[in-house]
Amino acid sequence: MWLNPEEVLLKNALKLWVTEKSNTYFLLQRRRGHGDSGGKFTGLLVGALDTVLDSNARVAPFRILLQVPGSQVSWAIASGATAEEVNRHWEWLVLNLLHTLSVFENKDDITSFVKGKVKGLIAEEVRSRQAVQEEDPEKFREALLKFEMRFGLPSSEKLVTYYS
Repeated sequence: MWLNPEEVLLKNALKLWVTEKSNTYFLLQRRRGHGDSGGKFTGLLVGALDTVLDSNARVAPFRILLQVPGSQVSWAIASGATAEEVNRHWEWLVLNLLHTLSVFENKDDITSFVKGKVKGLIAEEVRSRQAVQEEDPEKFREALLKFEMRFGLPSSEKLVTYYS
């Protein structure tokens, strides 16, 4: 999934990530211990460290970083639970942004351009999800009524989405 760009200091990564793919501007990384053959101890150690240090306690095993040449700061722009998911985002970046970024002379311009594109992709995903829900509000109301009757949904709670 695309992430709201978040600053990541590479010096503080503590070698918890392994770079799978890289090019001039982007890094695709895998969480150390995830998917390693024979790295079960490393995976358990990294998982325990995540649980202790991170309030979310679950870190996606794959991520894509924007790494502008000459900068100490990277930006996390995408993450994924599977290699396929993050590879789709990687391919999109390579096909749609990589050639465009070489035109920029200033690294700050590159960073703001990519951050703007990612925020636009996030907004587009949110808009398309809302459009799907709003396409058939009557069907949603029917499903909500069935759900309330079957599970006794209290009025203080709200059904956000459903799968039919």
